[in-house]
This record gives sequence, structure tokens and C-alpha cells, in this order.
Amino acid sequence: MFYRNFLNASRHQLGSWIAAGSAIASLTCALGATTLVTSTSVQAADYPDHPIEFIVPWSPGGGSDTLMRIISNAADEFVGQPMPVINMPGVSGTLGLKELDQRDPDGYTVGQIHEGLMAANATGLTQLNWDDFQPIASLASSPQYLVVNADSGWKTFDDFAKYAKAHPGDIRVGATLGGIPHVHAAMIEDAIGAKFRYVGYEGTGARIRGLVGGHIDAAIGDISSSLEFVKNGDLRFLAVGSQQRVDATPDVPTFKELGYDNLNLSVNRGIVAPKGIDDAKVKTLAADFEAMSQDPDFIEKMRRAGAQVEFMGPQAYADYLAGVDATVKRLSGKLAR
Repeated sequence: MFYRNFLNASRHQLGSWIAAGSAIASLTCALGATTLVTSTSVQAADYPDHPIEFIVPWSPGGGSDTLMRIISNAADEFVGQPMPVINMPGVSGTLGLKELDQRDPDGYTVGQIHEGLMAANATGLTQLNWDDFQPIASLASSPQYLVVNADSGWKTFDDFAKYAKAHPGDIRVGATLGGIPHVHAAMIEDAIGAKFRYVGYEGTGARIRGLVGGHIDAAIGDISSSLEFVKNGDLRFLAVGSQQRVDATPDVPTFKELGYDNLNLSVNRGIVAPKGIDDAKVKTLAADFEAMSQDPDFIEKMRRAGAQVEFMGPQAYADYLAGVDATVKRLSGKLAR
């Protein structure tokens, strides 16, 4: 009897110890989870606490580099930390993005993309695409123009479209083959039901010089590359791909007002991060860039560099990139010519 009572008492005591141990383990886990959440919140609140590397996958002095350095120079004030530009040019802007894709998603490396990435993906130049990254914000929009030689008989876009449809393959259009200028020209070609003959150039400056020299008949250009030639009487803008007329060229109609609602021809340079970055950090950076986009001094510097400030946050920018990607894929057959 004594042995049975002792055994029952021992079993009861053991059960109490197990229950107590389970309670302590549960409390320890809860405290650990609370500590993790608190630690993550503190990290997000302190972000960023040191410089953020800014990979620009283009050469110094180009359009992307110039505009991104304006953002970099404003980072101290609006982001709270320096954002030194790291130029990594090569393979039509995809070499630097390959490096960005391999960086840790800790919020301390970001990079610049534009529509050319989707074109490079569609033509097989890179396997990377916009959705391999986390969109943060788009800030700089450079409206693109259809430019022709001033000696041509095309005074208006309607003149150009009528001739192009009546003479398939006659108009020589300069473009960075497989790049976004090629996409924009293909969009025009598709919209008016024409067929162009493409001549390849590496970069906007080269094709605009080719147009001035009479080696091609038309090209896609922007204010920074073409406006002075227009003012000198060498070239003529026929239409611009922005939603509204540009202040610097008030007499140039938009494609939209000419009846081509889908001809949105702009190069929108935005900022992305490696996939997997904490959402709180995305929101922090996006809010900082939105504040930057509203600063009059920043807006004026962008304007002087030939760009408009059109802010898109993470979701709006992702939606925009998805739309561009769909258009590029639809026209990929034209880009492969």
C-alpha cells in the first residue's frame, strides 16, 4: 500500500513538473518572439543608419547617370544617408542589374532601371526582368519625341504617318536595336499600321547625329539630345509621348491629342531593390523619395537636365512596369528584325 501511494504521489509530482516546464517553455518562446518583433521594429525605425549603395548600370555622363546623380545628391537631406552612385555599365544596362540581383536584400543596395530592361529581357539579352526586383519608386520621366530632319517634307505627324503607310519600308528610323528606342518606334509603327526600316545606333546621341547628317529619316529623341538641333533649324519635333505638352516645347502636340491614346513614349527611370527587402524599409524609402519629388529645387534640377518629376510609389510603379512588359512582349516580333 505504501509503495502504491508513493508511486501515485510521484506520478502526480512528475506531472506538475512537466506542466511547469511546458509553461516555462511557452513563456520563453513568447518572450523570444516578442523580442524578435521588437528588434525588427527598432531596426525598421532606425533605417537607414549608414550609406546606401546606388548601382546605376550605365556609364558616367549619360542620361541615367546624370538624373540619378541628382537623386544621389539629394539623398542626404531626404533619405538621411548618402547614396553614392556606383556605375556598372555593360550589356545594355544588364551587367549592373545582375550584380544588384546578387546583393543581400538588406536595404543598403538599390539600383536604377528603366523600360530598357523589359526590352532586353524580351529579346533574350538577359533573363532578368522587372519582377526579379522590388520596385520602390519612379522619379524621373523623360518624354520621348518623334524627330525628323527639318529638310524633310513632313511638317506634321499626320504627314509622316500618311507617307509611312503609303511607302512601307522606305522610312529609315534610327534606334538602339532591341532597346527602348526600338520599342517606341515599333509602337508608332504598330499604331499607324506602317513598316519602318531600322538602322542601329548605340545611344541617343549617335542616332541624333546620324539624323542631322541625313543618314536616317527619323529617330526617337528627347529634349537633352535634340532640342538644340530643333532650335537651330536642323531637326523638327513631330509629336511627343507625354500625357501633356511639355513646357519646353509648347507647340509640339502629344500623340494622345492626335488620337493615339496608347502611345505613351517616356523613359521612366526608377529605383528598385533586391527581392526580399523588408516591406517596412520599402515604405520608408518610398516616403523619402516622395518627399524628394515635391521639393522645388529638386524639380528644377531635373527640369534643367531634361526630365520631368513624376512620382510613382511601389505599387503604382510595379503596375506601370507590368504594363510596359506586356507591350514589349506583344511587340517582340518587331524587335527581333
